[in-house]
Amino acid sequence: MLLLTELGARLKEARLSKGYSLDDLQEITKIQKRYLVGIEEGNYSIMPGTFYVRAFIKQYAEAVGLNPDELLEQFKTDVPGTQTEEVAQSYAQSPSRRKLSSRSSSKMMEAMPKIIVGLFIVVIIVVIWSLYLAKGNKTPDAVDNSTPPFEYDKPNIEKPKPNDKQDDEGQTAGQEDQDAQKDDEEEKPATPQQVISTGVIDGESTIYEVSGVDKLNIRVEVSGDSWVGIRNEQGAEQIDDKVYTAGMVVEHDSTEAGYARIRLGNTTVTKVFVNDIELPFAQDRVSQNIILKLVQEQ
Repeated sequence: MLLLTELGARLKEARLSKGYSLDDLQEITKIQKRYLVGIEEGNYSIMPGTFYVRAFIKQYAEAVGLNPDELLEQFKTDVPGTQTEEVAQSYAQSPSRRKLSSRSSSKMMEAMPKIIVGLFIVVIIVVIWSLYLAKGNKTPDAVDNSTPPFEYDKPNIEKPKPNDKQDDEGQTAGQEDQDAQKDDEEEKPATPQQVISTGVIDGESTIYEVSGVDKLNIRVEVSGDSWVGIRNEQGAEQIDDKVYTAGMVVEHDSTEAGYARIRLGNTTVTKVFVNDIELPFAQDRVSQNIILKLVQEQ
C-alpha cells in the first residue's frame, strides 16, 4: 500500500497547493466527496466500479494541475484495470450461449420428422385438388346442334339524355372543393425545423446552440453505469446527480430556463436527445460537459 499511499499523497499535496478543499474539488469535478477521500486513502473498494477508479483519478489529476497520463503510468501496477472484469463477464456468458445453441439444434432435430410429414400431406392435398379441378373442366366431345337457338327481339330502350344543368352544377361544386383544399394547404403553417450548432469546444465542455424551435426537452438514455447530472445556468441541480445504471432514462424540460449543463461520466454508454433528436458529441472524451442554449428567433 506504500505506492497507493504515495499516489493519494501526491494528489492531496497538489490539491492543497491549489488551495482546494474536498468540497471545492467535488464542485469542480462533480465527483462525490467520499470517492475523492477514497482516492486519497487508496480505498478503491467504495468505487461504483473499476472503470471509475481510473476515470476519477484522471479527473482529480486534471483539476489540480497534474498530468493524468503520466500519473497513471507511474502507478499503473497499483491502479485496478477493467480487463479482468470484462474477461470474466465474457467467460460467464459463453457457456450459456453454447447451451442455448445446443438446445435450439436439439429442438430442430426433434421437430424435423413432423415438418416432413406435414409437407408430404400438403403435397397430397394439392395433387388431389388439381385432379378434381381438371376433371370438372372437361367438355363433352360432341354437341347436339339439332335444336335451333331461340331468337327474340331486343326491346328498344332509349338512354336518358344527360341533364346539362346537373353536370354544370357538379363541375362547379368539384371546382369549389379543389379551391378550398388549395386554400387549406396554403394556410397550414410550416413545421418548425430544429437546428443544433456544431458545438464550440472549451476544455472538457462543448457548447451547442439550439434554434428553430421554442422548447428544450432533454433525454439521456443510459446503457451502462454512468454519472449523469443536469444543472441550470446558476448551477442548481435539475435532477439527482448520481451514477445511473443500464436501461435508465433521465428526462428534463429546460425550456423555461433556456439553458442546460449536462455532466456525463461515461459518454461511451450514454446518448443525449434534444427534442427527441440525438445529439452527436463534438469530442470523444469519456467524461465531458454538454451545454445547451436555446436561441429564440426574433
